[in-house]
Amino acid sequence: MNKQDILSRIDSTLLKQTATSQQICALCENAINNRFAAVCVQPCYVPLCAKWLNGSPVKVATVIGFPMGANTTAVKAFEAADAVRNGADELDMVINIGLAKEGNWAAVRDDIAAVVEAGAGKCVKVIIETCFLDREQIRLACLAAADAGAQYVKTSPGMASGGAT
Repeated sequence: MNKQDILSRIDSTLLKQTATSQQICALCENAINNRFAAVCVQPCYVPLCAKWLNGSPVKVATVIGFPMGANTTAVKAFEAADAVRNGADELDMVINIGLAKEGNWAAVRDDIAAVVEAGAGKCVKVIIETCFLDREQIRLACLAAADAGAQYVKTSPGMASGGAT
C-alpha cells in the first residue's frame, strides 16, 4: 500500500462544538488537496461541505445521535434523512449504549435499521463506545449493525473516558 492508498481511506474530521465555517472550509480544502476519502462534520455544516466538495471525489460524512447515542430512534431517523437531503454521502451513527448494556439487542438493531432506511442507500457507519462494553457486548453490537444493514462499525466517538484499545 502506498501513501496515496492510505490517504484515500482517511476521513478528516472536525466535530468540535466551536468549529467555525472558516475552519470547515479549510478542512474541505485540505481533504481535496490530500485526496482524503471524506470529511466528517456536524450536521449543521453538511450543506457547506456539500457545496465546497461538489465535483471532487471527497465525500461528506456527518454524525447521527452524536455523541451519546441516546436520541430516540425517530430523532435519529429524522437526522439521517435531513443529512441526506442536505448533501451527506455517509452517516456515522452512535448506538444507544444503555440498550446495549441491558442486552436489548433487538432495540439496538431496530435503531440502526431506522437510520439505514432513512439514509436512503447512503453508507451508514455504526459507532459503538467500546470502553463501556465487554467483548461479548462488542460482538453482539457488531452483529446488530450487520443485521440492520450498516456497512461499517467504528469503535468510539472519542468522547468517553477511554477510546479504542
